[in-house]
Amino acid sequence: MLIKVYVASSSGSVAVKKRQQAVVGFLEANRISFQEVDITNAEERRLWMYRHIPPEKHPDKGNPLPPQIFNGDCYCGDYEDFFQSKENNTVFTFLGLSSPPSVKDSES
Repeated sequence: MLIKVYVASSSGSVAVKKRQQAVVGFLEANRISFQEVDITNAEERRLWMYRHIPPEKHPDKGNPLPPQIFNGDCYCGDYEDFFQSKENNTVFTFLGLSSPPSVKDSES
């Protein structure tokens, strides 16, 4: 499956931009294949993203903000979930991927 990171390329929020950059940068640095899906000016992509995020992950007001992370059509989580998995060293599990052998070598 392909990791998809839903982003907003023209977000006015500095926090959203930094979070998107953190996720994309981590994936690139770890050579994890992914596709950025820009929801700016793409109503059907934005609606698809909203429909596939579990109801318990929707905020009380408004819509979920990018970045939102999927493995194929399977929802992985938002930035907070990603950050927590990074802190716990469980990103590959979070993404539904097997950990590559080279990751263990670089930890020694």
